[in-house]
Amino acid sequence: MLLKKKLFLVTSIIVVFFLSACAEKEKLDDGSELINKNQFVFAASGEFKPFSYINDDLTMSGFDIEVGEAIAKQMGLEPVQKRIKFKGIVEGVKTGRADAAVASHTINPQRSKHVSFSTPYYYSGPKIFTRPDSNIKTVEDLKGKEVAVAKGSTYADTASKYTDKIKTYDSDITALKALSSGRHDAVITDFVTGKTAEKEGFKIKGQQLINRSEQAIVLPQDNPNLLKRVNETLEQLRENGTLTRISIKYFDEDITKKPE
Repeated sequence: MLLKKKLFLVTSIIVVFFLSACAEKEKLDDGSELINKNQFVFAASGEFKPFSYINDDLTMSGFDIEVGEAIAKQMGLEPVQKRIKFKGIVEGVKTGRADAAVASHTINPQRSKHVSFSTPYYYSGPKIFTRPDSNIKTVEDLKGKEVAVAKGSTYADTASKYTDKIKTYDSDITALKALSSGRHDAVITDFVTGKTAEKEGFKIKGQQLINRSEQAIVLPQDNPNLLKRVNETLEQLRENGTLTRISIKYFDEDITKKPE
């Protein structure tokens, strides 16, 4: 019996040591911490075309993905994609599933309670999209109307200012598809996403641009050195034209410069 207790104690110590070692992050010379050595693991949803979408081989492509890869390479690290449902990305970064999220997150006070934000890497804004024959033109017309938005996005908060009839979907694209097929009265989403869907043949029409927003990279609050390093890297990518080049590739315009 005594031998069994000793073996159990030794085994427990080994397990605790192993788990501690697994949980310990890789620390760089500047104090930045990474989940894996020499890798920058960044999260995106793959549900927000053209910012992130899934390829046939289950990898992701899109504006956000190329920005994430450019950040990693500029820092001398290997880029590693991590696909997480949009509504779970902030929690995923907070709990260490990814080093950061490059996933079109709008900077807002609620999210800032839980995670840190980089400087903005592009500028966007929520816009109303309807079917082409709709009488809805502005936010005043949304009263009593059914508006669809993506789960976990800030667009639900925007919509709630104008109507109490809100439907949620896993992604903005799914919401826009539902609108195009005759469901709901409107969708509020990023103006670039809606514009791209319209170009791809969705039976929708852009209406009022409600306001402007700043989109940033999400990082854990307990990793300030990585935040500093990401901000420095973003500035380098602005200066060398990389952000502009990626933006023009996907949007035919530069959304990485702050609107005047």
